[in-house]
Amino acid sequence: MNLDLTGRKAIVCGSTQGMGRATAEELVSLGATVTLVARNEESLTAVRDSLAGDGHQAVCADFGDQDMLKERINSHVQRHGPFHILVNNTGGPPPGEIAEAESDAFIDAFSKHLICNQIMAQAVLPGMKSEGYGRIINIISTSVKQPIPNLGVSNTTRGAVASWAKTLSREVAPFGITVNNVLPGTTNTARLHELFSEMASKRGVDPKTIEEEWKSEIPTGRIAEPEEIASAIAFLASPSASFISGINLPVDGGRLMCL
Repeated sequence: MNLDLTGRKAIVCGSTQGMGRATAEELVSLGATVTLVARNEESLTAVRDSLAGDGHQAVCADFGDQDMLKERINSHVQRHGPFHILVNNTGGPPPGEIAEAESDAFIDAFSKHLICNQIMAQAVLPGMKSEGYGRIINIISTSVKQPIPNLGVSNTTRGAVASWAKTLSREVAPFGITVNNVLPGTTNTARLHELFSEMASKRGVDPKTIEEEWKSEIPTGRIAEPEEIASAIAFLASPSASFISGINLPVDGGRLMCL
């Protein structure tokens, strides 16, 4: 199996912690040179300097500011491209019932996820086409297949991203470019524990109670580690995944009840 990414350049968004950071580290271990994208410059510098090898870079940009993102990522790609791998990843919207969600919550979520994914893809696609090799991988959610209670805005937004990715996958396939979505299940990240705390507060219980309830729904009986999600992403980024495109890949310990 060919997992070698030597000579490949990757951009990984949301890469200072959690699944984004684990993905950057895994791609580097396979030989890729990585550009980290996140909004905290200090964290970006620390993670970049911790990566093995040389040539890794960082772009400080806030997905809440589309003009900033477009200017900075396009400038970076023009100077340092072409890039072969793009991993789209950003924090999810706050929890809450969809009937209670304000319009601005949907607009904000669509902007940070769907629109910013589009900005990132448009920046790298010309180079991917010229290289005849491209991998666009979106970290979204199992809610694409099975909506998660109390995550109304997130469920809606993730579904839109999945449809965008499927459409794009068909358009770019003739150029040797694949587009896929990884759907993490319950994963040990800061966001997960924030969700546990918010849900526990509303119910007046300990966050550990919420965690145990969620674990009880996972056949493997445990929460995933970010590195396990990163392994799936790295495979989809590799030469061996060249005939896999337009799919939603759950990495959830078997929790989903649907096929």
